Amino acid sequence: MQAAAETLSPYLHFTRAEWAELRASTPLTLSEPELIQLRGVNEQVSLAEVAEIYLPLSRLLNLYVAATQKLHQASDTFLGKKAGKVPYVIGMGGSVAVGKSTTARVLRALLARWGDHPKVEIVTTDGFLYPNRVLEERGLMQRKGFPESYDLRRLVEVIADVKSGKGEILIPVYSHQSYDVVPGETQTLRHPDIVILEGLNVLQTGDGRGDGRPPRLFVSDFFDFSIYVDADARHIEQWYVDRFLTLRDSVFRDPDSYFHRYADLSNGEARQVARGIWEGINGVNLLENILPTRDRAQLVLEKGADHSVESVRLRRL
Repeated sequence: MQAAAETLSPYLHFTRAEWAELRASTPLTLSEPELIQLRGVNEQVSLAEVAEIYLPLSRLLNLYVAATQKLHQASDTFLGKKAGKVPYVIGMGGSVAVGKSTTARVLRALLARWGDHPKVEIVTTDGFLYPNRVLEERGLMQRKGFPESYDLRRLVEVIADVKSGKGEILIPVYSHQSYDVVPGETQTLRHPDIVILEGLNVLQTGDGRGDGRPPRLFVSDFFDFSIYVDADARHIEQWYVDRFLTLRDSVFRDPDSYFHRYADLSNGEARQVARGIWEGINGVNLLENILPTRDRAQLVLEKGADHSVESVRLRRL
């Protein structure tokens, strides 16, 4: 039955060892000091994991980017147009605390070392959250991170500009310290080769309105490839709690931090608060909005309890 189920699945499934073999002769160009700079809070990505998981993925994406570039060139030739540069867009989704940001940073570092696409940019969807004042006016502060808390129209417009090859694109910037979009501050994209769009909602096809209006354009319509970082919800909850405790002893100590009020909590109190936030907000968002998008991804990285990737699913062509 298992063999039959795998045959019917839209995905090819690889153990970590099987996936590692697909690295072929791709060299490991990332050093331990560089990797340390890329790790997120409480994430211990090892060079072995980079070699076994992320190098094969960078090789696959390098092949896909090259093939897509040739396809665009063929289309331009047919249309009698001058060959233009079209960035390759990778969407990366998954829960809060699952490790999307670290995955994006490691992947960017590896992809930028391939000769044909040295300029790789990461864009996070956090910058497209509505400002706190708007969320408060709409009663959405406790729904932050849910589809309805994002300016999805603006996000779609920006990614459409990326795919059109626009020369300079301004991206709004979000501060995790102030827990808000930073007024007037922007990230500028100038002719990137690859853009990794990382966020909770990148694979969603709804905006939380529930008003029965017909489907419209979604940000995922512009993706050339998509990745979902997956793990058991119980593990993600524990990672979230662990991260909250670490931040309590570091970032939350800053008087300017939005979460400064949690800095003096005891371990027990901090765990209780973190689990309350998870159960009331992040866990609900995962189950209702994020997890249902997993099977829309072209590649799924499946993590175990220790935060490392144990297996990989790649969608069949």
